[in-house]
Formats: sequence, structure tokens, C-alpha cells
Amino acid sequence: MNYWLMANTAAGDGSHNVDFWREHLQAAGLESLQVQDIAETDWHHRIEPGDRLLVAGGDGSVNLAASICIERKAILGVLPSGTANDFSRNLGLSDDPAETCRIALGKHTVHVDAAWINDQLYLNVAHIGLGTAPVSAASSQEKQLLGRFSYLATLARTLRLRRSITARIEGGDQVAEGHWLTIAMACGAYFGGGHTIKDARIDDGQLDIVAVRQRSWLRLLFSYLSTRLLGRTPKGDDTLVHLRVPECHIQLRRPHTLTADGEHLGRVSEATVAIRHAVLEVASHGVVAAPRSKPTT
Repeated sequence: MNYWLMANTAAGDGSHNVDFWREHLQAAGLESLQVQDIAETDWHHRIEPGDRLLVAGGDGSVNLAASICIERKAILGVLPSGTANDFSRNLGLSDDPAETCRIALGKHTVHVDAAWINDQLYLNVAHIGLGTAPVSAASSQEKQLLGRFSYLATLARTLRLRRSITARIEGGDQVAEGHWLTIAMACGAYFGGGHTIKDARIDDGQLDIVAVRQRSWLRLLFSYLSTRLLGRTPKGDDTLVHLRVPECHIQLRRPHTLTADGEHLGRVSEATVAIRHAVLEVASHGVVAAPRSKPTT
């Protein structure tokens, strides 16, 4: 087995660079390591099945490494060095670099899902609508009140709820139409820097399509608080639409910006997204599931 380290020196705060991870990997017992720059591609064909590709970077770097591992049948090892690091959260990886390296080099692996939207691989979430806009940090009061939806408050305040999406969402035998603030297509339980989707896992073979209709702020706030207290969407409230399907098609009335794990994929009039179950082997002790929702009574 060969060990490769693919590094992106631009990820994160710059402190977790090649030398940083090389030192910790050597301390974990790794003797031979081939270091490659993430911008180079001429070495990909040298990766053999069963090799371990270690990637130091954020979610964008991890996505690139994942595509290589799927093509070359290699095992992915994640060394989080970015900002959001949602994929590492889905794996329950430690913030301790020494422990992270032990896991990356260890014998325990899991098989997880990957999603493709318009033929572009991603591991966490794709967005159309407000979720694609740059967002400043929400205030501490908003985070305490709205929790994982605090980013919507910041987005909506920035755009003043004027940019709605007219779209038809089809998944299996389920269809939802109307005017939307945002449409998210998530692969795992964590996205957007740690926001969660209840009952979701990155190895369940399902996409979680979460769409928020354009409503007044009072209606949005009531819907969110009711959902948080009940653990489920209130009966008769269609503000939040949640589809759990292996594939989905979205038809837009006008072109809108599409992003996947923070990468800009251009403006699209339609999007087709599908998941491939257990297609990626990753060094990890297991995957993390979001808290289960309360049963409907």
C-alpha cells in the first residue's frame, strides 16, 4: 500500500500545512509518504487500488480527493484543514491532529455515499437560492434563538426576501411546486458549518432535499419554532418541504446560481441530482447520525 498526501495550502488558516501534517503522520507511525500538490493532476494515474490518499484541506479539497479515490479504488483519509469541514463532522473525526492521523492511517474504514449534481460530485450539500449567497456571521442572539437556521436570518436580512425561486421539485413520486427562498440538496447529516438534518446519515443511500417557501418573517419564525419544539413539521404547514429520495430533478422558471460545497457551478435552469450508495471508502471508526426526530402522534 502506498500513502499519498494531497495538500491545499490555501485551505483554513494556513497553519495546518504540509509540514504540520507530515510531522503528525510520522509521529503516528507512517514511514513513507508521497506528497503531491492539489493543483497537479499528472500523478493521479499512479494511485493503485487499496492505496491511501490523505487530503489536507477543506470540503472542496476533500471532494476532489474523493473523486480520485472512487476512480482509482483508493481509500480516503481526511485531515481537516479548512473552515467548515462538514464531511469530517459526518465522520465524527476529532479536532485533535494526533488522533486524526491515527484514524487516517488505521485499519478501520467505512463506505459512504456521494452525490452528483449535473455530473459534479459533492459530499455535503448543493444549494439554489439564498444558500448560495455569501453570508456574514449571524449575531450571537440569532444563533441562540434560531440555532442551525440562524444563517437564513442573515441571508434574508441581506437580500430582504426579494429574490425568490420559482421551481418544480420532483423526487420519486413526490412533487413540490411554488416560490422558494432556498433549496438545499444534502448528502449527509451535517452541512453549512455544522447545521444538521434529523435522522440523516452519510451512508443511508438517500438525499435530503430541504426547501423553504417564501413566506413572511412571522410565518417563517413560527414554522421554525414549532418544528423545533415538536421535533417535526406542524400538520398543515408547508413552509418547509423535506423530501428523502435517492434522486431528484429541479426545474427552474429562470436561471439561478448553483453551488455545491461552496463551489460555484454557474447559473442553471434545471438540476438533476442523484446519490450513489456506499461508493467511497474512507478511513474512519464510523459515521455520525443526526439526532432522531420525535415520532408523529
